[in-house]
Amino acid sequence: MDLGQLRVGLVGTGPWASTVHAPGLAEHPGTDLTAVWGRRAENARALAEAHGAVGTNDLDELFSQVDALAFAVPPAAQAEIATRAAAAGKHLILEKPIAPDLARAQRLADAVSRAGVASLVMLTLRFAQQTRDWLEDLARSGGWRGGGARWLSGALLGGRYATSAWRLDAAGGALADVGPHAFDLLDAALGRITDVLAAHRGPDDLWQLMFAHDGGATSTATLSLRLPVQPTVVEIAVYGEHGYRTIGRKPGTAGESYTALLDDFAAMVASGTTKHPCDVHRGVHLSTLIERARELAG
Repeated sequence: MDLGQLRVGLVGTGPWASTVHAPGLAEHPGTDLTAVWGRRAENARALAEAHGAVGTNDLDELFSQVDALAFAVPPAAQAEIATRAAAAGKHLILEKPIAPDLARAQRLADAVSRAGVASLVMLTLRFAQQTRDWLEDLARSGGWRGGGARWLSGALLGGRYATSAWRLDAAGGALADVGPHAFDLLDAALGRITDVLAAHRGPDDLWQLMFAHDGGATSTATLSLRLPVQPTVVEIAVYGEHGYRTIGRKPGTAGESYTALLDDFAAMVASGTTKHPCDVHRGVHLSTLIERARELAG
């Protein structure tokens, strides 16, 4: 380990932890994957050993070895462990949604604020360079009146996430899983979302939503992870004085985005910065939109 590297512990051993978080943390020059925690000690050891780290199923042992934690566990487990970790002074890399409900999201954010630790939410598309360039171009142009997001796939019909319990329960699905990505980009492109004007959940967990934005723009979102759509459709669009602009998701975005997130995270910790457009408070904002949509959809 380089003395200038941030010691990071990984919480979780599932597919996302093993394919994105673990290799990203191990290979980034600013971070050292020091430890891996899992409820099953054998899974934690296996993933840890593949990257030269220590595996454990003891949270106190994990906390004692690291400066920061990266999470790849269901929202309820993340909210519980991350709140404890913040109180212990650990910086946090969080998955979306940051908690299963708004109350626990706010409790986590409050713990982060009290401790003065750095936090980032893994909004994959937001950290992609093509997205950053797109948003900068939209900001320069201005005059956008509305937009929409479409995220349609069969991810919960088969594949590595089709047995994910939190995605399959009534509070999960497309709204909680891919909704934060879509809402975040609409918000970043058109101005802060101030209200959910309408929300409907139909068969196949098909969500139709409408938002109001600060400045007068409106937008819509259509989401489902239970439609046999191949390949997955991911498109964010805006329209206004300068026409119609779209952006999608490119293959390989996750790894590149995680590297960009770690660039920002390491810089935040090194400089003592706690504010970022994608920090824990962004996670609370997205949780607020999810909760409001659930209320409207009944």
